[in-house]
This record gives sequence, C-alpha cells and structure tokens, in this order.
Amino acid sequence: MATQLNNSVSKAFDILRLLGRGRQRVSAADVVRELGMNAITAHRFLKTLEAEGALVQVSKGSFRLGYMLVDLGDRALEQDRLGQLMQPLLEEITGDLKEASMATIYQIGMVVCVARAMPQRSLSVDIRVGDRLEAYCTAHGKMWLAHVSPREREKYLSSLKFEAFTNRTITARAELEEEIELSRQRGFSYNMGEREEGITAIAVPVLTSGGRMVAGLSMFGPTSRINRDTLDSAIDRLKSAACEASVLLYGKGLAE
Repeated sequence: MATQLNNSVSKAFDILRLLGRGRQRVSAADVVRELGMNAITAHRFLKTLEAEGALVQVSKGSFRLGYMLVDLGDRALEQDRLGQLMQPLLEEITGDLKEASMATIYQIGMVVCVARAMPQRSLSVDIRVGDRLEAYCTAHGKMWLAHVSPREREKYLSSLKFEAFTNRTITARAELEEEIELSRQRGFSYNMGEREEGITAIAVPVLTSGGRMVAGLSMFGPTSRINRDTLDSAIDRLKSAACEASVLLYGKGLAE
C-alpha cells in the first residue's frame, strides 16, 4: 500500500512554490486566492514558515523567501562537490593509516556520509555514501554540534530522544554537552564504541578561515587495532588532510 503523504507539508511547499514562479513576495491574501486556503490557515502557514527560516517578513503581511532555503540548496550542491573533492584525500588517509575514513556534512541533527574509503583488511561496519548517522553518538556528530550555532544546537538538544545503541552510548544531555565542549576545545572528537560495538572513530573539522565548519573528516576501525599511538597518528593525519581539504574547497585564501 502506498505511504500516505502529509497534507500540511504539501501545503507548505505549495506556498513556497508560489515564490518560485517569479513572484518576489506573497501574502495571506495571495495564498487564499491561489491555493484555496481560508485566511486563518494561510496566516498560520506563513508565520510557521517564517519561524523556521523558510520565509522572511519584509512588511506587514508580506513575505519573501528566506536564506535558509538558499543554505539548503547550497548544501545539496556541496554534497556532490564535496564527495568528488574529498574522495582522493580519503584514499590517501586510508592508505596511510590502514583504516577506513569518511567525510560528512550536517543536516538537521544527522551527519551524512558524502565520501568514504575502505581498507584492505576486514571491518565489521560498512558506511556507504548517503548513509545518515545520529549526531549525539558519533565522532562526526559531536564535532558538528560543537560548530553549529548555539540556537541550532539548543534546538537539537532540547528535542533529542536518546537511544542507547551500546552500553557506551551517551544518554544524558549534560554528559553530551560536556563532550561537545571538549571536542570544540581540542579540535577533534572521539567515538569509542558508542554507536557500533567495538568500533572507534576520530573526527576533525574542515574549516574556513572564519572558523565555519563545512565538512567533517574521520578515521574509524576496530577498537582492538587502535591504541594511543594510532590515535595520535590519526589525529595528526586527519588535521593535515582537513587543511588540504580547505585549500581544495576555497583556495589558499580560505574564503568565508
């Protein structure tokens, strides 16, 4: 049986499409006339879209598209571009460290794999391009949460429902916030068997000169193969690769 669609979501996109037809602004009256909604419903949809950043109010009762949509569009384009640019770097990381590596972007509380390289030797977990992973229990996720805006982080944490994937998974907000802050201070983050039993990961951010995180890089492998020396080597190699990635993306000037 076909999945039933959410009518409210469809109606919200109908309103956004009104602004995709060459129109610069839209009002509740426009929505009522063109989409057949009643005035109260139209006003509620417009104010909700404004609160989410999809619309911006430019005068009383008049709205234009918000920059959140521009950001989402840019991220969609970046996902393909990032994957292509990161793949050679990941192959080098995996070749040097003999463990798997991955690059990610951040999307609404999840990290998304845009490229990965796998080692010749065995690995019990297989991450594929396009896979989405929880932020709170992954090395990438902690790094991203350390770099998103305070408002976005609070929105994520306040709605987070913890699930214990293993007996090492963080399931308390205070502990997660402490781990996020540590990740920000030291410039790398760990995941020691928090999502997959027996798998350790280390992640670093790819930054612009202004400190904005645009991608994450990690190495991951069996905890049995990763000791303190391995971790130290991985952190150094990942940080070096992150600098290379920044230059590849923005040139030596590292544009904002």
